[in-house]
Amino acid sequence: MIIVAQGYENKGLRYTVRSASPQDALQLSALRLKIDGETENLDRVQGEAFIGPDGFRSLIAADTASGTNLFLVAEVQDRLAGFARCEGSPLRRLAHQAEFGVGVLQEFWGYGIGRSLLEQSIGWADTISLDKLSLKVLERNDKAIRLYESLGFEVEGVLRRDKRLADGQFYSTIVMGRLRGDRGGA
Repeated sequence: MIIVAQGYENKGLRYTVRSASPQDALQLSALRLKIDGETENLDRVQGEAFIGPDGFRSLIAADTASGTNLFLVAEVQDRLAGFARCEGSPLRRLAHQAEFGVGVLQEFWGYGIGRSLLEQSIGWADTISLDKLSLKVLERNDKAIRLYESLGFEVEGVLRRDKRLADGQFYSTIVMGRLRGDRGGA
């Protein structure tokens, strides 16, 4: 599904959220690598699980063709500032849900880009009648947790001692989910 570009302005910064296109592949490769080096809130250390431009072109093409995946980018003056991806499952028992992930360059934190990417993803999920979006967040990432809670995500569980960060300490990962239309169930 293609998401039409939507413009935003926050604190004097103008940006657009839109579906990723194959032309974004080179910038996406560099963007992901840089974001991975700016925070320990993600799974990877900078350079791990590197995806080059060809890999991103393939991923974008597959996501665009899929009815259960979404790949969005946030753009500031023709420069990518962030991205979000929702990945669904081809398995029938899991076809009602997708997992959400996001990354925003540190220089653009505080402008609402992450919120806009998540709101667009939620809108997409509702449009295609997904019943659940899920995500994982590092326990110490309070700002992200507050954002997710403000958009209806709830804590579903904790993966204890899930990640070891540069300080040598273990940290837990919080699993969060958002159910569409309060239609929860066991």
